[in-house]
Amino acid sequence: MAKLTYRFQLALSDEKIRAYFALRQQIFCDEQGLFEGHDRDAVDQRSYPIVAIAQEDDQPDRVVGVVRIYEKAPRLWYGGRLGVHPEFRRGWRIGKGLIYKAVTTANTWGCDRFLATVQEQNVRFFTRLHWESLETIDILQRPHDLMQADLAFYPAGDQARPGLPLAEVA
Repeated sequence: MAKLTYRFQLALSDEKIRAYFALRQQIFCDEQGLFEGHDRDAVDQRSYPIVAIAQEDDQPDRVVGVVRIYEKAPRLWYGGRLGVHPEFRRGWRIGKGLIYKAVTTANTWGCDRFLATVQEQNVRFFTRLHWESLETIDILQRPHDLMQADLAFYPAGDQARPGLPLAEVA
């Protein structure tokens, strides 16, 4: 029986960044129809992409989840474009790992507040992960909640903050 494991990391190599954008396009353009062609925007230039990588025995590593984080103002961080490949959505494990990596990374780099706009169908999941809904808003004619993470449940680590990997790509 094949052993499947996951790791969550910043996407810093060209290969991981290409896979990151390809999965975002698949989820937010092709599947959800939120954007036409691509979902890249100016925020990408100041964002840190994070990927979930599936590792299975002798198979090549595969990017199966994505999220981006960015500092909107000093010590105010946002997460966005959270998505998981359709074949890997069972159990919420990847989404939970991406959220944890996103918030703990920002907390490591000096975060006093971490926010995200969350699609309505995912609000309950975020609430179980120690997030609070602040208000309901419409984004692209779809209901979202502006939510805030309880940083007490997302301890800072020791990962150094690299340069912005997407500054020239987006």
